[in-house]
Amino acid sequence: MTKPSKQASSPSIESTIISRAEHGVSRKSISPFALKVLYKLNDAGFDAYIVGGGVRDLLVNLVPKDFDIATNASPEQVSKVFRNSRMIGRRFRIVHVHFGREIIEVSTFRAQSSQSTKVEGNSLARSVKHLDSAHNQSGMILRDNVYGTIEEDALRRDFTVNALYYTVKGFTVHDFCHGLEDIKNQTLRIIGDPEQRYREDPVRILRAIRLVCKLNFSIEKNTETPIKTSAYLLESIPPARLFDEFIKLFFNGNSLQTFHKLISYDVFGVLFPPLKTLIPFPDAIDRIMLEGAFQSTDDRILNGKSVTPAFLLAAILWPAVRRVFQQNITAKLSPMLAMHEAGREIIEMQLNQIAIPKRFSIPMREIWEYQLRLERNNAKKAAILITKKRFRAAYDFLLLREDSGENLKGLGQWWSNFQEANPQAQIAHHNQQKPSLSKPRKRRVKSGPSTKKTIH
Repeated sequence: MTKPSKQASSPSIESTIISRAEHGVSRKSISPFALKVLYKLNDAGFDAYIVGGGVRDLLVNLVPKDFDIATNASPEQVSKVFRNSRMIGRRFRIVHVHFGREIIEVSTFRAQSSQSTKVEGNSLARSVKHLDSAHNQSGMILRDNVYGTIEEDALRRDFTVNALYYTVKGFTVHDFCHGLEDIKNQTLRIIGDPEQRYREDPVRILRAIRLVCKLNFSIEKNTETPIKTSAYLLESIPPARLFDEFIKLFFNGNSLQTFHKLISYDVFGVLFPPLKTLIPFPDAIDRIMLEGAFQSTDDRILNGKSVTPAFLLAAILWPAVRRVFQQNITAKLSPMLAMHEAGREIIEMQLNQIAIPKRFSIPMREIWEYQLRLERNNAKKAAILITKKRFRAAYDFLLLREDSGENLKGLGQWWSNFQEANPQAQIAHHNQQKPSLSKPRKRRVKSGPSTKKTIH
């Protein structure tokens, strides 16, 4: 490890350069397309680094999900280097370089957002030096395209473990914020003042929780303290963005641990308003239902099985749906209408916080409504029901409810036995469970012209 050296371009920050022999990151572990982008930008005369989660995960022996690149080239200059690229974004202008299905994200070094302009009411108070950045009155970043040096870029990143830069020039890692030390100590530490950083972008709260669960780290005290009091700021985040964060939170194999963290930091109720009055889930059925759903999701991901947001969201919101359903039944609605209205009400409430695409919200409602159809365990109808597209998800959901302690009178076991039986045995199995009390129907003789001869 080389001696820390002060950077001429930014005298207030020092960087430590870690050699290839010391950091242990091998090019074999890096996407060949990411390496290609690095080399081409270097050949064009620009500096370029893999930064953030890609470097962090390699250093903790995890397989990175993607490799993001930071450079001193502007988005327009990056686009000129790569014909297979596309400039996107307004809040953060970046370049996507396409290699078939793989996309390498390239961003330009950015300066500290705290130096940016602010939005006051509906008018934008502009600064001479920073013309393409804006905050709202609470301090949240609305737009941030103020470009700077690598040192400034490191300081504006969220956590120290994400301010590590890997370059193919000497294959070194540049550490600007003691991130390598925090990795060794398994500590997640925010860069700068925690309250201000959470105000700038409240999603950093979710990112902190997600990372400590993924990395099995602990949150540094000053980073942790403002989380509870800042959780309400997530209400100002666009619902579409929060859906993306929902996927990142719960589909990485650590959803059960993440759920417990979100509860402990008073964040879960902000993300799921229909459940806010039920937290901390004094009803054991609700808590066991949610824990079972998250554990099942983690197990499926671990075993390489498919998972869908529709099923997990249906399980998360079920405690609220179940209560509204019971209220509707008390109000004398028919069971199917009561369930339909309960699903509609809860989803509409949830959409104010997290935008659930219709490709997931429709199956959610079908899973809930199928719970009533599964109660009609008539053998002939059951044989048809098990062929339907949504049956398997509804059946798994039924088992989850039963395991949580809902009194379903053995319905889950009935459906399990029914599916294991062959078609002929399915009818016999049902008749054994529910013997018919009705008498055999007499065959009706079709009336017609009389053939009886008349004797005169």
